[in-house]
Amino acid sequence: MSQTRRLAAILAADVAGYSRLMGADEEGTLDRLKAHRRELIDPKIEEHRGRIVKTTGDGLLVEFPSVVDAARCAVEMQRAMVDRNSETPENRRITFRVGVNLGDVIIDGDDIYGDGVNIAARLEALAEPGGICISRVVRDQVRDKLPYPFEDMGEQSVKNIARPVRAHAMSANAVASTPLVAAPAPLGRVRSLRRAVIPASAIAVFCIALVGWWAWPKGSPPMAPLQAPAAGSAQRLPAIANTPAPRLSFVVLPFANLSSDTEQEFFADGITDDLTTDLSRISGSFVIARNTAFTYKGKPVDAKQIGRDLNVRYVIEGSARRSGNGVQVNVQLIDAESGAHIWADRFETDRANLAVAQSEITGRLARSLHLELVQDAGRRIEQEKALDPDSRDLVMRGWTILYRPMSLANRQEAEQAFEQALEIDPRSVDARIGIAMVLVANVTDGWSSSVQQDLTRAEQLLLEALKRDANRSTAHYTIGILRRSQGRLAEAKIELETAITLDRNNARAIMHLGSVLLLMGQPEAAIAKVEEAIRLNPHEPNLASYYWALATSHLFLGNVDEAIDLLRKARAENPGLWWVHLWLAGALGFRGDLDEARAEAAEATKLKPEVNSVARWRAGFVERGFGNVQFQALLEKTVFIGIRRAGFPDE
Repeated sequence: MSQTRRLAAILAADVAGYSRLMGADEEGTLDRLKAHRRELIDPKIEEHRGRIVKTTGDGLLVEFPSVVDAARCAVEMQRAMVDRNSETPENRRITFRVGVNLGDVIIDGDDIYGDGVNIAARLEALAEPGGICISRVVRDQVRDKLPYPFEDMGEQSVKNIARPVRAHAMSANAVASTPLVAAPAPLGRVRSLRRAVIPASAIAVFCIALVGWWAWPKGSPPMAPLQAPAAGSAQRLPAIANTPAPRLSFVVLPFANLSSDTEQEFFADGITDDLTTDLSRISGSFVIARNTAFTYKGKPVDAKQIGRDLNVRYVIEGSARRSGNGVQVNVQLIDAESGAHIWADRFETDRANLAVAQSEITGRLARSLHLELVQDAGRRIEQEKALDPDSRDLVMRGWTILYRPMSLANRQEAEQAFEQALEIDPRSVDARIGIAMVLVANVTDGWSSSVQQDLTRAEQLLLEALKRDANRSTAHYTIGILRRSQGRLAEAKIELETAITLDRNNARAIMHLGSVLLLMGQPEAAIAKVEEAIRLNPHEPNLASYYWALATSHLFLGNVDEAIDLLRKARAENPGLWWVHLWLAGALGFRGDLDEARAEAAEATKLKPEVNSVARWRAGFVERGFGNVQFQALLEKTVFIGIRRAGFPDE
């Protein structure tokens, strides 16, 4: 059986003090545990669409398609156990501990593996008997959808997990104070009622409508009761209406297999699964679960109807075709409100290994869609011209501006949006990361007028962000650039590698890891990373910096002609970057093209008048911790020789 990955909500539960209970009354304990499973636990799991993956003597592992389902099931199960234990002597009570996590899991047959499962098990161990412990990502997903009082436990170091896990707990007392939910009817009775009253298609639509209801933003008006059509009726259930979908809400529909090859079917489904998982890492996004999305497999696509059913703003659909050793994937991003295509692209690879092809194509898809989704959401915010935008809108507007080609004006506008967002919501992690990113980038690009102050504030903001969310890829990416600016290259490398581990499609982290390797005097290793970043994101609006890193690496390796070609590409991508002109002047001068070198040096000085000598340029490098001794030596032997030949003064 082939292995695949998907995002899943995982519930882990065990019996507190099971060994003691078995030692005191083995048969009675087993009888009571079986009764609880038969009368409460198993029906409750099925009621909330869970799948029991495995059971042990005293525990069980359950997979849910929705994190809301998993959390609701956990609370209702624990609350019902309070009443079931009320007349049982305390020393004979069966009391569960429950942990819930949302994460990437590996599917192998009917079993699941991975950190997503391991963290759920560790959270279960942190829960008190009769209580529940959930991860931060679960809390973020359910906090505005379920009324349960989970308390922040802070960062918890747990066994076999590299980084601390932010945990939130609901105590046994809090569970006992929760209003009791009626126990589910016996399964046979429920099934017979379904057959008698509601056709299967109506049940499916009803479940889909519930998913959209769970996605409503905080403060939405209550939903009117859904009326199921009579048996045999063709009438659809009423769609959710008059409720704005979250700005970054979308569903990835199952990719169509355009060939009859069974292996191709697995490939198409794998693209869908991996893309759903990768896009769920977009900060502030709401992604419909894979199991719900697959209810549309093989059916005609009506994007507007799907948008209404699921209450999402975007629909992502695509197809996969294999011809010989080549694989072609088409993808479309659709506006669910209008049905219009916002963006479409085709991705091709000639890799014979489908697993490698799947990873390569999914990475490019995820990165491209990430940019398009954020930019389109930002355009919507601009068009609405909200008089009183909230913090999330301002953060999204800031990221949209940062994704434009780099310029000081764009950076200042983005920083203003992030600062305003932080003022409105002082808890905002994304606003902190956004401000820090602008400050550090300005230092790196020579646009900061107060280098040390900007680096100090950026570090403070990033440490605050990491304290609130230690697993945010963008935070580690930004602190990696900060460490690079401070000349702490080994630490920068570690932070950027962490960012990539948390988000394998973070092309900018991959590119900057390449630039750090370059600054450490490892141009060959740098080329491999920068080229990987370009393959992952060939439409990056700031490709100029990617070409610069490649060009410098080739120049250091003696590939002068290739370096000049790449620097010319960088100049074409963004003519307003003074350092690209100056670097090109150095490469041209090094080759002996002195007239063109002088013209490029003059353009650099025009854009950045204060950098008008080798000494001033070198001083800027020192101030910004630009490269180690080996890198500085390579500069002296190439770029500095070239700009001196072009007439650039030493002082």
